[in-house]
Amino acid sequence: MAVQTWETPMPAKAKWAQIADGIRAQIESGDLAPGDKLPSTSELCRQHDVSAIVVRQAINALKIEGLVEGVGGVGVFVAER
Repeated sequence: MAVQTWETPMPAKAKWAQIADGIRAQIESGDLAPGDKLPSTSELCRQHDVSAIVVRQAINALKIEGLVEGVGGVGVFVAER
């Protein structure tokens, strides 16, 4: 009798984490340099077809990592390293 195995698929990565990964990759590659302004929340929502909450989660993760910093009423910028 053959033994049958079942592969459990990996759960999809959360959308906010995918967005954060994409922005992080742009920063690490130099496509986004220190001082560069990130697209607005509404623009990121349109680009990724997600709600503002999802974009804010991605930005907050990058803030915690020290990769970006927010300037009230102005926007989010790539942090100086």
